[in-house]
Amino acid sequence: MIVLAEGLNRLSLADAEVIRKIVHIGIGNVILLAWWLQIPPWLGVAASALFGMVTLLSYKFPILPGINSVGRKSLGTFFYTLSFGFLIGFFWGSNPQFAVLGILVMSWGDGLAALIGQSFGAHPYKVLGMKKSWEGSLTMLLVSFLVSGLVLGATQGMGVGWGIAVLVAIAATILETFSRFGIDNLTVPLGSGAIAYLLVQLFQG
Repeated sequence: MIVLAEGLNRLSLADAEVIRKIVHIGIGNVILLAWWLQIPPWLGVAASALFGMVTLLSYKFPILPGINSVGRKSLGTFFYTLSFGFLIGFFWGSNPQFAVLGILVMSWGDGLAALIGQSFGAHPYKVLGMKKSWEGSLTMLLVSFLVSGLVLGATQGMGVGWGIAVLVAIAATILETFSRFGIDNLTVPLGSGAIAYLLVQLFQG
Protein backbone atom coordinates (compact mmCIF):
# COMPACT_ATOMS: atom_id res chain seq x y z
CA MET A 1 0.00 0.00 0.00
CA ILE A 2 2.84 2.38 0.81
CA VAL A 3 4.56 1.62 -2.52
CA LEU A 4 1.26 2.18 -4.34
CA ALA A 5 0.74 5.49 -2.54
CA GLU A 6 4.24 6.69 -3.40
CA GLY A 7 3.74 5.71 -7.04
CA LEU A 8 0.43 7.57 -7.31
CA ASN A 9 1.94 10.57 -5.57
CA ARG A 10 4.98 10.77 -7.83
CA LEU A 11 2.87 10.36 -10.97
CA SER A 12 0.26 12.82 -9.66
CA LEU A 13 -2.49 10.34 -10.51
CA ALA A 14 -4.62 11.16 -7.47
CA ASP A 15 -5.23 13.91 -4.93
CA ALA A 16 -2.85 13.72 -1.96
CA GLU A 17 -5.67 13.41 0.58
CA VAL A 18 -7.32 10.62 -1.43
CA ILE A 19 -3.99 8.77 -1.51
CA ARG A 20 -3.67 9.07 2.26
CA LYS A 21 -7.14 7.68 2.83
CA ILE A 22 -6.57 4.78 0.42
CA VAL A 23 -3.51 3.84 2.48
CA HIS A 24 -5.42 4.52 5.71
CA ILE A 25 -8.11 2.01 4.74
CA GLY A 26 -5.85 -0.51 3.01
CA ILE A 27 -3.21 -0.91 5.70
CA GLY A 28 -5.85 -1.48 8.37
CA ASN A 29 -6.71 -4.78 6.72
CA VAL A 30 -3.25 -6.08 7.65
CA ILE A 31 -4.75 -6.84 11.08
CA LEU A 32 -7.01 -9.46 9.46
CA LEU A 33 -3.99 -11.14 7.88
CA ALA A 34 -2.19 -11.07 11.21
CA TRP A 35 -5.23 -12.61 12.92
CA TRP A 36 -5.50 -15.35 10.30
CA LEU A 37 -1.78 -16.16 10.49
CA GLN A 38 -1.80 -15.88 14.30
CA ILE A 39 1.37 -13.82 14.39
CA PRO A 40 3.01 -13.56 17.83
CA PRO A 41 2.20 -10.34 19.70
CA TRP A 42 5.85 -9.29 19.93
CA LEU A 43 6.02 -9.11 16.14
CA GLY A 44 3.01 -6.81 15.91
CA VAL A 45 4.31 -4.53 18.65
CA ALA A 46 7.78 -4.44 17.09
CA ALA A 47 6.35 -3.59 13.65
CA SER A 48 4.27 -0.82 15.21
CA ALA A 49 7.32 0.64 16.95
CA LEU A 50 9.44 0.47 13.79
CA PHE A 51 6.88 2.16 11.54
CA GLY A 52 6.10 4.64 14.30
CA MET A 53 9.72 5.82 14.21
CA VAL A 54 9.63 5.99 10.41
CA THR A 55 6.48 8.13 10.45
CA LEU A 56 7.98 10.50 13.03
CA LEU A 57 11.04 10.95 10.82
CA SER A 58 8.76 11.54 7.82
CA TYR A 59 7.41 14.70 9.43
CA LYS A 60 10.87 16.25 9.10
CA PHE A 61 12.21 14.48 6.03
CA PRO A 62 10.48 13.49 2.74
CA ILE A 63 10.54 9.75 3.50
CA LEU A 64 6.86 9.06 2.78
CA PRO A 65 5.57 12.09 0.83
CA GLY A 66 2.63 10.11 -0.56
CA ILE A 67 1.07 9.60 2.86
CA ASN A 68 2.66 12.29 4.98
CA SER A 69 3.52 15.85 4.09
CA VAL A 70 6.58 17.43 5.67
CA GLY A 71 5.52 20.00 8.25
CA ARG A 72 1.95 18.74 8.71
CA LYS A 73 0.45 19.76 12.05
CA SER A 74 -1.32 16.44 12.44
CA LEU A 75 0.38 13.43 14.00
CA GLY A 76 -2.31 11.17 12.60
CA THR A 77 0.06 8.82 10.77
CA PHE A 78 2.13 8.31 13.91
CA PHE A 79 -0.96 7.67 16.03
CA TYR A 80 -2.21 5.22 13.40
CA THR A 81 0.89 3.03 13.73
CA LEU A 82 0.88 3.41 17.52
CA SER A 83 -2.68 2.10 17.77
CA PHE A 84 -1.62 -1.22 16.24
CA GLY A 85 1.00 -1.74 18.94
CA PHE A 86 -1.27 -0.80 21.83
CA LEU A 87 -4.18 -2.97 20.71
CA ILE A 88 -2.01 -5.98 19.89
CA GLY A 89 -0.19 -5.59 23.20
CA PHE A 90 -3.44 -5.39 25.19
CA PHE A 91 -5.62 -7.97 23.45
CA TRP A 92 -3.66 -10.26 21.15
CA GLY A 93 -2.94 -13.06 23.60
CA SER A 94 -6.50 -14.05 24.52
CA ASN A 95 -8.90 -11.61 22.83
CA PRO A 96 -7.52 -10.67 19.40
CA GLN A 97 -11.00 -9.87 18.08
CA PHE A 98 -11.03 -6.61 20.04
CA ALA A 99 -7.74 -5.50 18.49
CA VAL A 100 -9.15 -6.38 15.07
CA LEU A 101 -12.35 -4.47 15.79
CA GLY A 102 -10.52 -1.35 16.94
CA ILE A 103 -8.20 -1.23 13.93
CA LEU A 104 -10.97 -1.87 11.39
CA VAL A 105 -13.27 0.74 12.93
CA MET A 106 -10.43 3.24 12.59
CA SER A 107 -9.32 2.25 9.11
CA TRP A 108 -12.70 1.71 7.44
CA GLY A 109 -14.93 3.96 9.55
CA ASP A 110 -12.69 6.99 9.83
CA GLY A 111 -11.25 6.53 6.33
CA LEU A 112 -14.59 6.33 4.54
CA ALA A 113 -16.07 9.08 6.72
CA ALA A 114 -13.32 11.44 5.56
CA LEU A 115 -13.71 10.52 1.89
CA ILE A 116 -17.51 10.82 1.95
CA GLY A 117 -17.41 14.01 3.98
CA GLN A 118 -14.93 15.68 1.64
CA SER A 119 -16.71 14.55 -1.54
CA PHE A 120 -20.38 14.72 -0.56
CA GLY A 121 -20.47 16.77 2.65
CA ALA A 122 -23.26 19.15 1.73
CA HIS A 123 -24.34 19.70 5.35
CA PRO A 124 -21.35 20.92 7.37
CA TYR A 125 -21.14 21.67 11.07
CA LYS A 126 -18.35 22.74 13.41
CA VAL A 127 -17.08 21.14 16.62
CA LEU A 128 -14.25 22.78 18.61
CA GLY A 129 -13.33 24.78 15.53
CA MET A 130 -13.14 21.68 13.32
CA LYS A 131 -15.26 21.43 10.19
CA LYS A 132 -17.29 18.24 9.96
CA SER A 133 -20.24 17.12 7.87
CA TRP A 134 -23.36 15.15 8.74
CA GLU A 135 -22.70 12.91 5.75
CA GLY A 136 -19.23 12.05 7.05
CA SER A 137 -20.43 11.47 10.61
CA LEU A 138 -23.28 9.25 9.43
CA THR A 139 -20.81 7.25 7.35
CA MET A 140 -18.62 6.82 10.44
CA LEU A 141 -21.61 5.60 12.44
CA LEU A 142 -22.84 3.10 9.86
CA VAL A 143 -19.44 1.69 8.90
CA SER A 144 -18.40 1.36 12.56
CA PHE A 145 -21.65 -0.50 13.25
CA LEU A 146 -21.11 -2.89 10.34
CA VAL A 147 -17.47 -3.58 11.19
CA SER A 148 -18.19 -4.08 14.90
CA GLY A 149 -21.23 -6.24 14.18
CA LEU A 150 -19.34 -8.51 11.80
CA VAL A 151 -16.40 -9.02 14.14
CA LEU A 152 -18.45 -9.45 17.31
CA GLY A 153 -21.17 -11.44 15.58
CA ALA A 154 -18.58 -13.94 14.39
CA THR A 155 -16.88 -14.26 17.77
CA GLN A 156 -19.52 -13.56 20.43
CA GLY A 157 -22.78 -14.57 18.75
CA MET A 158 -25.10 -12.62 16.50
CA GLY A 159 -27.52 -11.28 19.12
CA VAL A 160 -24.97 -9.99 21.60
CA GLY A 161 -22.53 -8.98 18.88
CA TRP A 162 -24.85 -6.75 16.89
CA GLY A 163 -26.37 -5.26 20.03
CA ILE A 164 -22.97 -4.20 21.35
CA ALA A 165 -22.04 -2.96 17.86
CA VAL A 166 -24.66 -0.21 18.16
CA LEU A 167 -23.02 1.19 21.29
CA VAL A 168 -19.50 0.82 19.90
CA ALA A 169 -20.49 2.68 16.73
CA ILE A 170 -21.99 5.57 18.69
CA ALA A 171 -18.89 5.82 20.89
CA ALA A 172 -16.53 5.65 17.90
CA THR A 173 -18.43 8.41 16.09
CA ILE A 174 -18.31 10.66 19.16
CA LEU A 175 -14.57 10.03 19.58
CA GLU A 176 -13.93 10.80 15.91
CA THR A 177 -16.01 13.97 16.05
CA PHE A 178 -14.25 15.51 19.04
CA SER A 179 -10.65 14.43 18.34
CA ARG A 180 -8.17 16.96 16.98
CA PHE A 181 -4.74 16.93 15.32
CA GLY A 182 -5.09 13.35 14.10
CA ILE A 183 -5.45 11.86 17.60
CA ASP A 184 -8.66 10.15 16.43
CA ASN A 185 -6.30 7.54 14.94
CA LEU A 186 -5.53 6.65 18.55
CA THR A 187 -8.76 7.45 20.44
CA VAL A 188 -11.07 5.71 17.95
CA PRO A 189 -9.32 2.31 17.78
CA LEU A 190 -8.39 2.17 21.48
CA GLY A 191 -11.80 3.43 22.56
CA SER A 192 -13.69 1.09 20.25
CA GLY A 193 -11.67 -1.96 21.27
CA ALA A 194 -11.88 -1.16 24.99
CA ILE A 195 -15.62 -0.37 24.96
CA ALA A 196 -16.39 -3.54 23.00
CA TYR A 197 -14.33 -5.60 25.46
CA LEU A 198 -15.98 -4.07 28.53
CA LEU A 199 -19.49 -4.50 27.11
CA VAL A 200 -18.84 -8.12 26.22
CA GLN A 201 -17.60 -8.76 29.77
CA LEU A 202 -20.69 -7.02 31.15
CA PHE A 203 -23.13 -9.02 29.02
CA GLN A 204 -21.35 -12.30 29.66
CA GLY A 205 -20.77 -11.67 33.34
